[in-house]
Amino acid sequence: MPDFERFRVLLEEERKRKAALLPDLRADIASASSARLDSNVDDEHDPEGATIAFELSQASALLKQSAAGLDQVEAALARLDAGTYGTCAVCGEPIAEGRLEARPWTPFCITHAGAGRR
Repeated sequence: MPDFERFRVLLEEERKRKAALLPDLRADIASASSARLDSNVDDEHDPEGATIAFELSQASALLKQSAAGLDQVEAALARLDAGTYGTCAVCGEPIAEGRLEARPWTPFCITHAGAGRR
């Protein structure tokens, strides 16, 4: 039987880490956007323009990924509160403790790990 309180601590630490990252990523996006607006950059023809566009795209992707990760952690904490944590959302079987160690926010056993990508 997994130590659910230990997983709660891991998830809460991960939530804090991800939540702290979001403002930094938003600031990076604002900075890149500002740099783009403040310059007379033609992204297609100016070598510096491609760099700004790339940085903006990179920061936007990281923001989206981090926000999704935070949502997964929040959902795992909700499952802990509901008493359904550690049970596969597809088959209802227990999720192996090793899998929870690697991905404490996962709602899927290893057999159904690809279910979240569909």
